[in-house]
Amino acid sequence: MFIHAEVILLVIAVAFFLPKVLKLSTELSMFVAALAGAAAHSVMLRVTGSPHNPVSILPIRHIVEGAFTYFDVCLIFLTATFFMALLRESGGVAFIVRKIVSTFHKRRTICLLLLTFVLLLPGALTGSGATTVLTVGALVGAVLSAMGVDETKRAAIIFLGAAMSAAAPPINLWAMMAAAGANMPYVGFGKPLLVLSVAGALFSMFWLAGRGEGQVDLDKALANLPEVQEGQSWFRVTFPFALLLALVLAGRIWPFSMPVLGLPLLFMVASFAVVLLSPKRLHVWSVACATVHNLTTLVGIMVVVGILIQIMALSGARGLISLAVVTLPLGVLFATLFIILPLSEGLVQYAVAPLIGVPLIMLFNMRGLDPIIALSAMAVIWPLGDCLPPTAVVGRATVMELGYTGRYFQDFVKACLVPMAFIAMLGTLFLIFSTRLSFLGG
Repeated sequence: MFIHAEVILLVIAVAFFLPKVLKLSTELSMFVAALAGAAAHSVMLRVTGSPHNPVSILPIRHIVEGAFTYFDVCLIFLTATFFMALLRESGGVAFIVRKIVSTFHKRRTICLLLLTFVLLLPGALTGSGATTVLTVGALVGAVLSAMGVDETKRAAIIFLGAAMSAAAPPINLWAMMAAAGANMPYVGFGKPLLVLSVAGALFSMFWLAGRGEGQVDLDKALANLPEVQEGQSWFRVTFPFALLLALVLAGRIWPFSMPVLGLPLLFMVASFAVVLLSPKRLHVWSVACATVHNLTTLVGIMVVVGILIQIMALSGARGLISLAVVTLPLGVLFATLFIILPLSEGLVQYAVAPLIGVPLIMLFNMRGLDPIIALSAMAVIWPLGDCLPPTAVVGRATVMELGYTGRYFQDFVKACLVPMAFIAMLGTLFLIFSTRLSFLGG
């Protein structure tokens, strides 16, 4: 049994790295690895004469089932990103940023504080840091430029804000995927995720931009921001968010009277409100097509992660990883997780949540730690790896969106190190003292 699982794991690892060497995308490399693992599992069963011999080399049923494992999650960030894209197209995002700059350009601290929350919002609603970069990255970057923040620090701020926005509630994909794998309800994560992500985002912003002096150059900032459509107002911008919040709260206040609508439908209702209230005519079909195109990579990763996890569970490779994780001493985990989690995220992205997140949660639960606080801490550390190779999805999106001209590792990643260390340290402390912080998960 152990030899079978070890061979499958080796085949999957080799089949993943070979396509990466040939410059294939991460999702294609993971798909090749899943198919190779499935084929190796079937061949080994045939060779050993197992009574459970498969009919074909590839277990098609498991591949299809795995592809739909995170179907609901894919719907959530497709519809949520569509909502944010419509809001941006209507001029709502530019309106908010221009109002912040116009009102608080003489008060640097308040301006930075509000810009931090502007960065947190898109990823919190969609679960994707890349959405934050594409939606508000350039706008916030323009304001930071008018504040005198240099190019490298601007890029670092946008990346770290995007990472913390992806970790912020209500939608944290790492926590959702790990909780689903551990048969935990995704309930009680809001407060710990909010505390960790907001603290990380604020530290990043004020560490990198708060030590400067002087006001915002209002004329320069407004010149670099898109013009706001005539007729745009706070009511038009905030009503869709208020409607979304009201529908979410209604389901919790009156759980037996309010029908279960689901987050995808709620985001579509809010999107409809944006279209109705927009001061200009929106090209909804074009926005929808652009949204799907921009999220193709992310959705593809979620699909192949489901396939890979299904094949690994079928062949025993996932159980082997779980066994290796749960037999590690807690001291070793506490001393190394802040390094292991970002590196593994940079390697296989969201696949790390079900692969090592699930056994870690079970281990922490058996050792008496609070599983909700522990998973929240890990789910905030994981996004830090989105600037690391070989994937570096959010990091690459940041430098492309801002037109960054500096060196990636020597300048950009180096500027991120101190805030990343603070966030990792804070997450580790939450993990160690999770039982004392269990009141946050209530």
